[in-house]
This record gives sequence, C-alpha cells and structure tokens, in this order.
Amino acid sequence: MAGNVRQQLSQLASLSHSGGSHRDVTEKYKGILETILKTGGNEMVPSLQAFVEALVNENVSLVISRQLLSDFCAHLPNLEDSVAKQVAHFTLEKVHTRVISFEEQVAAIRQHLADIYERQCSWREAANVLVGIPLETGQKQYPTDYKLETYLKIARLYLEEDPVQAEAYINRASLLQADSKNEELQIHYKACYARVLDYRRKFIEAAQRYNELSYKTIVAEEERMQALKNALICTVLASAGQQRSRMLATLFKDERCTQLPAYNILEKMYLDRIIRSSDLQEFAALLQPHQKAVTSDGSSILDRAVIEHNLLSASKLYNNISFEELGSLLEIPSTKAEKIASQMITEGRMHGCIDQIDSIVHFEAREALPTWDKQIQSLCFQVNQIIEKISQSAPEWMLKTTESQMAEGQ
Repeated sequence: MAGNVRQQLSQLASLSHSGGSHRDVTEKYKGILETILKTGGNEMVPSLQAFVEALVNENVSLVISRQLLSDFCAHLPNLEDSVAKQVAHFTLEKVHTRVISFEEQVAAIRQHLADIYERQCSWREAANVLVGIPLETGQKQYPTDYKLETYLKIARLYLEEDPVQAEAYINRASLLQADSKNEELQIHYKACYARVLDYRRKFIEAAQRYNELSYKTIVAEEERMQALKNALICTVLASAGQQRSRMLATLFKDERCTQLPAYNILEKMYLDRIIRSSDLQEFAALLQPHQKAVTSDGSSILDRAVIEHNLLSASKLYNNISFEELGSLLEIPSTKAEKIASQMITEGRMHGCIDQIDSIVHFEAREALPTWDKQIQSLCFQVNQIIEKISQSAPEWMLKTTESQMAEGQ
C-alpha cells in the first residue's frame, strides 16, 4: 500500500508543480489521507509517513501544505498512541528545517505527543517535547493564556522527575500570570508554584501558598482539604522560627485542621510541647518521597524540624541547660545538640548564648504574660471544640442547659 500511496503522491506533486488549482490538489491529497486512515493495518505508519513527506516538500505550495498538515494534525488523536507517536516524531523531523513555516502545526503535534508521553508516565519526555514549541522565539504571536498554560504543563511534568527544571518554567509562568484573567489558570499556577517550593524544600513559602489554595471556592472541597493538609505538613517540616510560629498559629485557629490526621503534631508544636520520636510515626507516613530526604548531618528533614522545635520548647522551659541534658531531652548526642543550638542562635531563630567552658546553653529570660495569654487562648479554643461536639451529639440537652443558664443569669 505504501508504494501505491507514494506513486499517487508523486503524481499529485507533479500536478501541483505544473499549476493545478489549489482546491483540486488539496481535495486529492485529502482523499489519499482518508484512504490511508480507513485502510489501516501494518502499512498505515509508512503510508502516513509518505503522505507527510510529500506534503511538506518544497515543491508543494505552502498554502496547501499548511492546510493539509492542519488536517493531518486533527486526525492524530484518533490514531492509536503507538502509531501517532511514530508519525508525530517523523513529521517533526521532516519539518525541522522549515519549522517557521509550520509553527502552528508543529505546536499542535507537540501538544498531542506530550499527551501520549504523559499517559505513558514518561514525564521528562513529555516536558521535553513541549519545550520544543517556540513560544518566545518564533514568528507566531501566541496568546498569553496559551503560553501560560504550556509553561505550567511543562513545570508540572518536570516536577515528577526534575524539580530544578520545573522551577525554571514556573518562573517563566510567573511573568505571565498577572496578565491572565483566566481564574482556572491562576489556580493551576498557584498549585504548581506551591509544589515547586515544596520540592525545593522552601517549606514555609510552600505552606503559605497551599493555605491560600485551601480557601479558593473554585477548587473542589476534597482538593481544598488536600491543600490544607499539604500546608500543615510543610509547616511542620519548616525550620523553626517566627515565620513558622505565625503559620502554626494560622493553622491551629483553622477549625478544618482538626479533621486532619496530623492535627496532634500541629497542636503540640503550637503549644510548644516537647515531641517524642514515638509521636511521629503517623505523621511520617504522610510524607512524600522528596520530604523524606536526608540532610547533610545525616538526619531526615522531619527529624531536624522536630529537634529545632523541641529546642525552642526547651528554651521556654529552662533558663539554662547543660549540653548533656539537652542532648538527652532532644534524643540526640550532646555535640549535635550544641551545634544545632549554636546555629539557631546565630541565625536569630532562638535567643540565648552558649558557654562552651561550662558546656551550658543559656536562654534569654522571657516575659510570663505572653505565655499565659497563649495558654488561656488554647484552653478557650479547646473548650469551644468540646461544646460544639456536645451540641452535635446531644442538641436537646445542650438547648436545655443553655436556657437554664440564661434563666439563672436573669
């Protein structure tokens, strides 16, 4: 069949070159394409390749070539992925030297080829195919939304295997998102940006972005709760300090967090309680692979975050403590406890000083009033939660009790 197709195409090329009308030539090319698609079989790939090779030939009018290649692109989604992938790669190779003449068609082919790779979970290949679309360097002026959507798709695909590359493309999207009025794309941008920050271990910034997403009503309820869960996880993994303390307060006051499996860790962190390694098993199961990475000192990201939290908590319990006792409290060697304390004091994330002669950490004195205020606030919050649960389980009893209290007050 492929040989017969080539013969027909050769005759058509001669007709086109000798001045045949564009309409007649186009219709005959379309007829051949329809025949190839209907016949199918093992000869489909070589026949389609012959068709593509003929229509992008420089002897064929560019007007005809563009129209026919657009029609060909429209049929790609109807082909089996294995066939479409072979033909798409062949077409891109054939138009490589004339890509400026077929920018729109090349973009369509690359978009479909990326979809095929994505279905096959070949994330990097899918992203690389999309990178080949000349969004900024070509002659065609692409709409802002198209460029934004493509950059976001590239970033999302790279995130699966190469977060560094993903960051480069989310940065390109950042330059466009302010000019887009498409709310759905804005949401995709925020979600992708949050994931990039998460993968790059910029946990507190990621938590802030995830938390913003959790309030977007355009997002499905299930996805909003997932965003809130991600915000909580990233906050726990973030380095101890004022920024994390503010984020902990924001999440602790959000009643939705009580439904999350990691709420007990959030509560302990917000209330400055010491967290033991035995408390972390349930939380550790929630972590994604990149969040389980080991730091330069051999501890996991979670271990490091909890050690820093416990050190801050200790600074609010003690005026001073020896390296030995601090190591025992944090469940780590005393030398490591000294090193982490020194780093946190140097970075301004904890107030105090180190006496290396006597092997003691001195914590700066704190006012008791803010601590009492925080504890009272926490107690009131927990009492309100208990009252709400009683109201849900025994509404009639709650109503009678409330009326009785109001009568006594009068």
